[in-house]
Amino acid sequence: MKSIRIVTVLLVCAILPSLTGCGVYSLTGASITGKTINIHNLENRAPNVAPSLSAVMTGKMREKILSQTGLASVNTDAADYDMEGTITAYNVSYTGVQTTAAGQTQASQNRLTITVEVDFKNKKDDKASFKQSFTRFADFPGDQQLSAAEPKLIDDISTLLAQDIFNKAFVNW
Repeated sequence: MKSIRIVTVLLVCAILPSLTGCGVYSLTGASITGKTINIHNLENRAPNVAPSLSAVMTGKMREKILSQTGLASVNTDAADYDMEGTITAYNVSYTGVQTTAAGQTQASQNRLTITVEVDFKNKKDDKASFKQSFTRFADFPGDQQLSAAEPKLIDDISTLLAQDIFNKAFVNW
């Protein structure tokens, strides 16, 4: 019985690398049939613009997709996958209100919300192509200035958005 388990483990260890290497399956659960992807820089068309947002968001998407899929990044229309996107919203709102000792109301909690519209083309399987908006947010204290919280908020939200986009494009979640 123990020898059957050992043989099974050895077979799995021998077969799994060949499946991940040929672009059919990855350990992330992603279904990858192509070899190349063209990830365009995100265009920032949000009414409120954070100068670093486009670069950070594009970098997070590239990092997530390339590290999890083994795809090669190319700058050509001949890529197996093509991903374009636009940042359509960058908004700060308040989510909580408190009353001060003087009887005035002020924000106790603020929220930064970012929306990205992605146009993903899967040239190997057109049915897997999509155009969809993705929205994520993060809260920060009402007494903190956006300029102080912004770098970490952008980084955190961009990581979440990159995961959502990756899941939609390659894991079909």
